[in-house]
Amino acid sequence: MSFAYPWLLLLLPLPAIAVFFQRRTRGTLAVPSLQLWQHADSGRARFLWIPPTLRVLAMTLFILAMARPQAGSTHTTQVNEGIAIQLLVDVSSSMAMNIQLPDQEQTTRMEVAKELVERFIAGDGEELSGREGDLLGLVTFARYADTRSPLTFGHDALLQLVRSLEIQERPNEDGTAYGDALAVAAARLEQLDDPEVRQRRSLEGEISSRVIILLTDGENNSGQHQPIEAAGLARQWGCRIYCISLGDHAPGNPNSPSAPPQLSEAERVLEHIATETGGLFRTAFDFDSLLSVYAEVDQLEQSRIVTRNYTRVSELFWLPLAVGLFALVPALILEATWLRTVP
Repeated sequence: MSFAYPWLLLLLPLPAIAVFFQRRTRGTLAVPSLQLWQHADSGRARFLWIPPTLRVLAMTLFILAMARPQAGSTHTTQVNEGIAIQLLVDVSSSMAMNIQLPDQEQTTRMEVAKELVERFIAGDGEELSGREGDLLGLVTFARYADTRSPLTFGHDALLQLVRSLEIQERPNEDGTAYGDALAVAAARLEQLDDPEVRQRRSLEGEISSRVIILLTDGENNSGQHQPIEAAGLARQWGCRIYCISLGDHAPGNPNSPSAPPQLSEAERVLEHIATETGGLFRTAFDFDSLLSVYAEVDQLEQSRIVTRNYTRVSELFWLPLAVGLFALVPALILEATWLRTVP
């Protein structure tokens, strides 16, 4: 047990001292003989000590109550502060172009993107550790942005959705609207602060960071939201954007190999988006370079296990207060009735 105001315990001797001095300073009467008072210690006079004693006890208990006795218990828990990640994948017709695999074979950009997103989610035991314990969502885009999976802990179902992704080949739906996809993803992440959403998704721990990983191979040419506008919303809602530009070949300056890579206009927009939101921009041109980008993001965005101490305090001031009142009230009643004395 502890006290909120332990210094008040220094006042505990005061009630006894006050009663002692009160008895010392009480007026006296000189009499010639004590014969008339030979039976003064019999009858009710024998109980005159009770009211002062009860008063001292009550005042002592009142001082204890003012010191606020408390009983507390402390327990330690480990909380996993996960990460909410929106995966944005381009499914426009340009994703049908071929890309080189490590064994020099060729496959489509779409197939490579699906495999690496799948590895990013589940982990491969080498470069990628997996996203167990993180909220993951999937948004695809061509001319329109579609939420394929809301933010979920159900990664098995999400992996099935990733494996089923197909290129949007309808002419009237082809295009690249990653500005809309960014706006949708940022809005989904921002909703995690809504208590109803947290309850519906059974979110108990905290979300340490909100991340959007955008994979595209073109410039924004469709949709209602411009990429810069969507990036502004993401920054306002505390989301970081990692932009991956999937190109035909390694960027560089053929006239000066040591010079910084020359970015296209579309890539400069992606770089600006990443910089403004605190993320990063990377280019990829084959399987290995794309894998290294996802591995870099995987290392940068790791969930944390935080140790927290919780203390539960029970206030016990009511106990000495109640006992003190229980002692003071009888003392006042006795002094006013059965043990009343002449002032």
